[in-house]
This record gives sequence, structure tokens and C-alpha cells, in this order.
Amino acid sequence: MTRPIIFIIAVLTLAALWLTPWASLGMAPFSAHMVVHMGIVAVAAPLLALAVAGSVVDPVARLPALFPPIPVSLVEFIVVWAWHTPALHHAARQPGLASFAEQGMFFLAGLWLWLAVFGGTRDERRGRAGSGVLALLLTSMHMTLLGALLALAPRPLFAHGTADATHGQNPLALAALADQHLGGAIMLLVGGVAYLAGGLWLTAGLLRRADYWRRARA
Repeated sequence: MTRPIIFIIAVLTLAALWLTPWASLGMAPFSAHMVVHMGIVAVAAPLLALAVAGSVVDPVARLPALFPPIPVSLVEFIVVWAWHTPALHHAARQPGLASFAEQGMFFLAGLWLWLAVFGGTRDERRGRAGSGVLALLLTSMHMTLLGALLALAPRPLFAHGTADATHGQNPLALAALADQHLGGAIMLLVGGVAYLAGGLWLTAGLLRRADYWRRARA
């Protein structure tokens, strides 16, 4: 698949996520909220990174010091978990600046990390491959942990919209709990798997290079 095609798919994915009625996210189900987030960080962001990696517009080739994989993965960890605290999550579910800030920070943090592991010159990518694997595996782990927390929590962790998360017998609260469980499952499936797949792909490249040099020296 060529760079222009990958780029077009990434842009169309972002458009589908941001131009949908879900984009307001105010009264949308939590699971829809999670679809938007995972689509941004685990689908659109890696596709954009792959589209520009190694090209003339690749920012990593120009400023490699700004793209250390492991520190960048820690930044994304902070961004993801901070926006899933009840106060910030509630603010982002209201129409206004907080919702745009949340989505923008998710996109920038996700793109930053994927560029850090895929971008740069060939020699730079080889030099950062090991730390890139670790960064993606760490991200997969914390995405899986957060997804499991949401999917297995015995009560709704967020109170927003018309759902009353404080009364376990309230039908709305039960609906909110099921919706939260679905959102957690989406994060487990899409977020955890996407970053794990990226880490395994980099690992396979490391193994291929190690095997090549082993045969060359034999």
C-alpha cells in the first residue's frame, strides 16, 4: 500500500470520527466515546505515522531528539489516564473547549508516539527499534489495564448525561454500567491489540536483522 493511499485512509478515518454526530460526545454513549478515542489513537494516528515516516515531511528525521519512544509513551500514558479521571472525563462530555482539548491531546499524543517508533531515517529507526518495542508494549499494557478496569468495574465510574451512577437499582445506572463495560471492551480489543501488534511488528524486524547478520558472519 502506497503512502498516499495510507494518508487518505487516515484522513478519511479522522473525518468519519470527527464529523459524525458522536463528535460532540455530550450525550453520546460511553462506548461511542471510546470508539472515537480508539479510532484516533490506534487507527488514524499509526496510519498517519506510517504515511509520513521516512518521507521529506517526516519530523523525526529533522528533530530526532524530540521523539524518544519511551519518554513519549509515558506522556501518552499521562494523557490517557488523566482524561479518564471522573472530573476531566465529565468536563470533556460537555459541549465546549474541554471536548476539543481532550480529542486534540489524544490525537497529538498518539501521533507523537507512533512517529517516535516508526519515523526517522532507516538508521534512526534501527537504532530506536528496541526502545520502540518497549514503548509500544508498555502502552499496550496500560491500555489493557484501563480497559479491564472499565470493563470489570461493578458500578459506573462516570456520572454524566441522564445516567445516575449512584443508585445501583436505577435502570439508567444499569444501562450506564453495561455501556461502560462495552467501552472498556473496545479499549481492550482495539487499544491493547493495536499497540501490541505494533510492538510485535518491530520485534519481528529486529529478529530478521539479527538473523541476517548471523548468517552474514557464518
